[in-house]
Amino acid sequence: MKKHYPLKLLALLFWLVSVTAYGQTTVSGKVTDAGSGMALPGVAVVVVGTTTGTSSDVNGNYSITLPTASGRLTFSFLGYESRTISITPAITTLDVKLTEKTTSLSEVVVTGLATTVKRTNAANAVSTINTREITGTTSPQTMDAAISGKLVGANVVANSGAPGGGIAMKLRGITSVFGNAQPLYVIDGIIVDNSSISGGLNVVTAAANQGNASNQDNASNRIADINPDDIESIEVLKGASAAAIYGSLAAAGVVIITTKRGAAGKTLVDISQDVGFTEASNLLGMRTFTEDRIRSTYLNRPELVDQFIEALDAGRLIDYEEELFGNKGMLYNTRLNVSGGSEKTQFYVGGLVQDEEGIIERTGYEKKSLRFNLDHEISERFNFSLSTNYINSTAKRGLTNNDNAGVSFGVALSSTPSFVDLFRDENGLYPDNPFAASNFLQTRDLMTNEENTDRFLGGLTLNTNLYNTDLSSTKLVIRAGLDFYNLKTIAIFPRILQFERNGNQGTSIQGNNYNLNTNFAAFLVNNLALGGGNLNFTTTIGATRENFNQDQVLTIATQLIGSQTNLDQSSAVSVDQTQLPVRNKGMFFQEEVNFRDRIIATAGLRLDKSSNNADVNEFVAFPKVSLALNIANFDFWTQESINMLKLRAAYGEAGGFPPFGAKYTSFAPFNIGGSPGIVVPIQRGNADIKQERQKEFETGLDIGVLGDKVVLEATYYVKTVSDLILVQNVPGSSGFSTRVVNGGELRNRGLELALSTTPFDKPGFKWDSRTSYWVNNSEITELDVPAFPLGGFGNTLGTFFIEKGKSATQIKGIKGDEGVQVLGDASPDFQMNFHNFFTVKENLTLSFLLHWKKGGDNINLTQLLTDLGGTSFDYDDDSDGDGIVNGVERTTALGVTAEPFVQDASYLRLREVGLYYALPTTLLEGTFNGIVRQARIGVSANNLFTITDYESYDPEVSNFGGNGLSTGVEVTPYPASKRYFLHFSIGF
Repeated sequence: MKKHYPLKLLALLFWLVSVTAYGQTTVSGKVTDAGSGMALPGVAVVVVGTTTGTSSDVNGNYSITLPTASGRLTFSFLGYESRTISITPAITTLDVKLTEKTTSLSEVVVTGLATTVKRTNAANAVSTINTREITGTTSPQTMDAAISGKLVGANVVANSGAPGGGIAMKLRGITSVFGNAQPLYVIDGIIVDNSSISGGLNVVTAAANQGNASNQDNASNRIADINPDDIESIEVLKGASAAAIYGSLAAAGVVIITTKRGAAGKTLVDISQDVGFTEASNLLGMRTFTEDRIRSTYLNRPELVDQFIEALDAGRLIDYEEELFGNKGMLYNTRLNVSGGSEKTQFYVGGLVQDEEGIIERTGYEKKSLRFNLDHEISERFNFSLSTNYINSTAKRGLTNNDNAGVSFGVALSSTPSFVDLFRDENGLYPDNPFAASNFLQTRDLMTNEENTDRFLGGLTLNTNLYNTDLSSTKLVIRAGLDFYNLKTIAIFPRILQFERNGNQGTSIQGNNYNLNTNFAAFLVNNLALGGGNLNFTTTIGATRENFNQDQVLTIATQLIGSQTNLDQSSAVSVDQTQLPVRNKGMFFQEEVNFRDRIIATAGLRLDKSSNNADVNEFVAFPKVSLALNIANFDFWTQESINMLKLRAAYGEAGGFPPFGAKYTSFAPFNIGGSPGIVVPIQRGNADIKQERQKEFETGLDIGVLGDKVVLEATYYVKTVSDLILVQNVPGSSGFSTRVVNGGELRNRGLELALSTTPFDKPGFKWDSRTSYWVNNSEITELDVPAFPLGGFGNTLGTFFIEKGKSATQIKGIKGDEGVQVLGDASPDFQMNFHNFFTVKENLTLSFLLHWKKGGDNINLTQLLTDLGGTSFDYDDDSDGDGIVNGVERTTALGVTAEPFVQDASYLRLREVGLYYALPTTLLEGTFNGIVRQARIGVSANNLFTITDYESYDPEVSNFGGNGLSTGVEVTPYPASKRYFLHFSIGF
């Protein structure tokens, strides 16, 4: 009998297929935003416990087949709470609504150079802000403006209101006196430069000619180049306990920026347009003159009374402050983002064209930015991520800040009364200002001060899966980053200017600054799961290398020929070149242990060596260790209302490099009888100089209540910086005046609290709120050199003073017969912010950010200058009722007491407010047949109001730029501004 094996085999195959098909369940549906009802494309839909998954398309639709009849599906999307839903054979259609995250507990935070951990398991307090908080309310001019007032534990101070940004950021207090005090910035693994490079304006202003050589040119920070709309999230490692993974680069903390990337699915196109205007936040006003006031102010100048009467009769009393700072500048921002891809390849392209005018005519900021990010899975073993960004920007910043020549806008304005005529005549000629060295209207209209930047950022991460089993997996991570920019500064002061005719006779200052940073890293990361996945080990070992190259060339030409501006069209030319090459190498090891998300322990060690160290071949070690206990995850925990209770503690160390060249005695060039030569400098090198050493211990408590509708994060820290780098006076017999030494210790102690809540969540209305509080107190605990002043203008006006047993930011000055006394402190008593988001009827959203800084003093010299010039708006008021007008009382205090100049800089500021309406999805689908995915209109404002008793333009100011501890010194800055916008966006 013939056996029909092929037919039996075919029958068996059909039976197996039918059984398998019967055991599968296919589910389809749509994923939308629970608040607005808008479709969510790119939502990951995964069958729990398998590798089966898909993602929603451009309209939010998805379809997935479960390998079994029943199971569970997890829906996850960046910025939203994940949902896991049980599936039975009866469920074939499932529409899912995802809710935006009220808290950030489900996000991941950095624990190593190649690893992350869920925030619920983190042992460090890490501040994070997402794209909604960065640009979701309004359009910041620069990235630094986007983070002001939003980061817990950070003291962010705008240097001035000049276009192009410029901030001073201190994380958990002061970390250095003379060393680097600004955090490290890392964008998609690229270590980026954030220098603030002087344009050489001191040649004209002579700001540093009175013994203070600090940068007072009001230069911007280079982090301002980054387009805020490209940023997905910002994560801040505030102290050594978290930042030790970056070693010597992380003394002042680390700001980790992650940019937006594409998702699998249809290509998404988003276009947005912002149109607005800007105006001065607060103008002080000018003095109202009378004949008697002119006689008493301008003694022995009776002709000014006649000049005043003539101007009064002609209706020609000019508010020159309004004339100078009263421009209503137009603001235009256009953005185009395109993203999408397949399961293997995803891309993101972001473009920006920005054109913003300033509140001073002929100032403003322009930027063009293009970003391309690519993620590709080559195979199951290999995948890579590419990040690129090109930026071209121009910042026109005017002439503000300190000035000893009387030529900057504010200093010249401070002594100019309203009855003088400074406007150009019918021939285009400007009269001289008889009350100042400069006619500031002429200077504004004819001078040039620009920063022109071309920048490219590129980063590549290659992941190789070397080994993969059910218990263990090992991957190799190779990372490379490049940051190159050419910054060209141009400052031109024609010889026709009032102060140039009697001075330099025309000045052209041009700087070419080249910066090339490269960073390379390679890591092996092993994950090991034991005990059925209850005990997990993550081991990382790797090496890093950083090369930093900066070449600054500043050429100054004076005595220009006629109206020429070229450097060679002059009679005197000087050139200054500064080269700053730095080479760093490091090794890194870290072990992370996780027992069932209950006990999470981490230990790591970073070894660094650098060309800046005294011994370039010596490795310096920086350890870290941390422990987190998720009490609510233990079996004995029965309090269902408290779903999270975590105790955590961490310790870490980081370093701070000595200033470049501190170990050498650098000789200076000199002309000796017409022959070139060198002379001995005043500062002696120190071949034994060591890194500053930062040690930090932090401990904290995190509590989540009612399913994380209420989350409290509390952190206390102690941060000690030893081997402080200071400048020590040496005997004149040595042939030198000073040398750099390790000579002190500094301690910071602080408390950080963050409360995230959803006070109301009902159909038709939702309110998300986040309130934060932070405070830091510093103390110089050891000082091996005599106490010394720093970062001010002497005891007569108030100066910072480094002294053992005192705050590192104390301000001292003369106080009558009591001599030199403590008059204030630049550090705030505390800071708070209140960030709120409201959703009404699914489509209407309102959000705002309030920032309260309590305490913290400024040295206000703008008011002193207007008093000395007799133009202060309140000069003739008598605020204390003692019969002496304010202007006379304050000027007579000069040389007797510095108390009037040290002022409380507390404020309550509405930093951002925005109101938006998203058109209903059903309306868009019905009108545009599914072509238009989303459309939104809105209005917003920056710095809408500031409540303060501070007696000048803005309590947030820094004459000496972003580095160092001496922020809060004011000398006629570029005033802060308000910004108003109308927004429209559409997505396809």
